[in-house]
Amino acid sequence: MRGLAILFLAALMALPAAAQQQATSAGSATIRVLDKISGEATDINIARSQTKLFGRLEIVLGDCRYPTNNPNSDAFAWLEIRDNSMDGAAFSGWMVASSPALNPMEHPRYDVWVLRCNNE
Repeated sequence: MRGLAILFLAALMALPAAAQQQATSAGSATIRVLDKISGEATDINIARSQTKLFGRLEIVLGDCRYPTNNPNSDAFAWLEIRDNSMDGAAFSGWMVASSPALNPMEHPRYDVWVLRCNNE
């Protein structure tokens, strides 16, 4: 029980350091789209505020950010994804490259996830 309390206190002490980590916005991102029916995976480079079409999907990148001190580290991107055959957005929110299941797009045909931010 004492070990658990020490672990909890150590985690609390680490929170301020993680909360202070700076993020930098990139000009574009690379995302991967999987067509679950054909099994084909396609990588798409998309610039911030650009719309890319893939099948029935319209994908818009709002922003792609990465830790300032470690550009090769974890990317997270704001995506708006619409399916032309559906009302409303199929997905709207942040996706994290290292944890695509954290906030996944629920779609019967396509999976979409962020691979990395690009500084071109």
